[in-house]
Amino acid sequence: MTALTLFDLVIRSMRKNIKHYYLYFFALIFSVVLYFVFATLQHDPAVVAQSGGSMGSAFTVAGILLLFIAGIFVVYANAIFLRRRSREIGLYQLIGLTKGSVSRLLIIENTLLSAGALAIGIGAGILVSRVFLLLLMKLIGFEGFIEVTFSVAAVVQTVIVFLGIIILTSIQMLVAVYRNTLLGLFNAEKTGEHPKKPKAFRSAFLAILGMALIAFGYWLSGRMLNALLFINMIAVLTTTILGTYLLFRVAISWLLYQIRKRKQGHLGLYNSLSLAPLMHRMKGNANSLTIITVLSAMTLTMLAGVYSLYYSTEKETRLVYPFDFTFDDFWYEDGQDASAKFVSELDKQNIEYTYSTIETLKVDGQFEEGSVSALLSDYFGASIISEEQLQQAGVDIEIPNSDTAYLYDAGIYWLLKTMEVPFDVKLSNTEKELQLEVAKVNEGNALNPSGGTQLVVKDAFYQELKELFLNDKSGSHITITNTINVPDRDQLADASAIFHRINEENDQFGYDYYSQYVFGMENYGLLIFISGFLGLVFLISTGSILYFKQMTEAEQEKSSYATLRQLGFTVQDIMRGIVRKQVFVFGLPLLIGLLHSIFAIKAASFIFMSDITLPASIAMGFYALIYLVFAFLTVGYYRKTVKAAL
Repeated sequence: MTALTLFDLVIRSMRKNIKHYYLYFFALIFSVVLYFVFATLQHDPAVVAQSGGSMGSAFTVAGILLLFIAGIFVVYANAIFLRRRSREIGLYQLIGLTKGSVSRLLIIENTLLSAGALAIGIGAGILVSRVFLLLLMKLIGFEGFIEVTFSVAAVVQTVIVFLGIIILTSIQMLVAVYRNTLLGLFNAEKTGEHPKKPKAFRSAFLAILGMALIAFGYWLSGRMLNALLFINMIAVLTTTILGTYLLFRVAISWLLYQIRKRKQGHLGLYNSLSLAPLMHRMKGNANSLTIITVLSAMTLTMLAGVYSLYYSTEKETRLVYPFDFTFDDFWYEDGQDASAKFVSELDKQNIEYTYSTIETLKVDGQFEEGSVSALLSDYFGASIISEEQLQQAGVDIEIPNSDTAYLYDAGIYWLLKTMEVPFDVKLSNTEKELQLEVAKVNEGNALNPSGGTQLVVKDAFYQELKELFLNDKSGSHITITNTINVPDRDQLADASAIFHRINEENDQFGYDYYSQYVFGMENYGLLIFISGFLGLVFLISTGSILYFKQMTEAEQEKSSYATLRQLGFTVQDIMRGIVRKQVFVFGLPLLIGLLHSIFAIKAASFIFMSDITLPASIAMGFYALIYLVFAFLTVGYYRKTVKAAL
């Protein structure tokens, strides 16, 4: 009989455990692919040229976050597999292998597996890099030919990063072998919790406290906009996390115990397969379910927020810049001269346009003391505009009542929209002052930004304000804004190029709608690309971790399924109880995570001027759909286990 070498044992062990490794191996390959793609895009000349280097920096930061997520996932998954294989490790020692030999066996096996995943992942990454690059360029609105170049730097960077992960998991294996006794290795899979009767008063207090903390976090999330904004954010995060832990650790444990108590121990088949396993593992599950719930909520919030920004870019930009181009004395030394040059160039290029002038009265303004947020100064520069001139310029605008005003200021709308209307503002100059009632705070701007909060009034009232405030010694003045719109959207890019060329030639400074829209698409497109892939990696990681845990539990309970099959219960009967358990394990963290993210998005909605319900719902729905795929995979694995149990 030929003696087995250590390498022979490695090969046999890998063959034996292949059914347990396939999803772990796939997830590891997936992590390598995504990291390599990020590294490739970070070093890609086309990306660097398009962004001036900003995208490369963004991918560097994203790569660090991706490495952090992938590293935690690999270490956690490796811990699960080491526990599942504890009996095998004990047997190796029982037949005479030293702890050093067992450690070398595990490290060689881990190295071969990781090296295979690294090679396959880099190869797959090279093949799909162009797809990801085209997707990125599509998201940022770039149109043109893109050529992907092979990046040696990306390969080296990926290899170095995953070598670090291999070393980390190898150390983890050494610790597992040397710190566990032989008896501990054989009993590792049998360890569980014995559900104790909860202390009524203590459990009730902690359960109520947990729900109260979550409710307080939700309540505070809608009232954060004050001088203590940062402290409020920390308080919301802390109370929500602690409340979630108490919910899983105490409230749900108490509820499960009450269900068992009400049934007087006669749980029946379905509850025995769902409720009982949960009770025996609730302490350990509370930690992992809390982490998954909180991180899911944070990931959902990130994805929904970024997608909402991208989805709303065009509308939000138009709210800030209602006119395609404006020229006034605030941005230009001579707005009339600059607009004349611009119009002349448009005529030469046969670009159709509409032209109008709008007169603005500039005075000093002051909010009522205590009427605005502590984050906002009471004093502001007021730009008073006649509604008639705006309508003549083609702006579809609401008409205020006589002697009242509608307020527009996109820059501080997120603060002003929470104010109760009507409220008064004081208009003044060195000689006169007037109390003016603001009947409504509208989203966006009435006129492109020109250094002030805009107050739209009826034309007759505007003429009265001019007579009141405008004289040689008052300090108030009139600004003429020349507005140009290009009706043909296909010509807008050419018009924007002319606009910026005139600015550069005359050393002047100004913004236009189209360039700001392109800037927003580039930035938010990059954000959604990065957040989408980070979210996908997190989904794969957390979904796989839950899958691995349930796969381990299925193997541990296999003998129970065999007994039930011998007693005459069908696979369908057993699966009904198992499905109930999976609804809890997968459904409850997802449900609570969605609830947390809804309140988080609601709290963050102040940064948006438009409604984000639809884009946030799409992002959350897509996340939930992918998450539930792992639940179906888990149920499928249980079904195979139950069928094979007899």
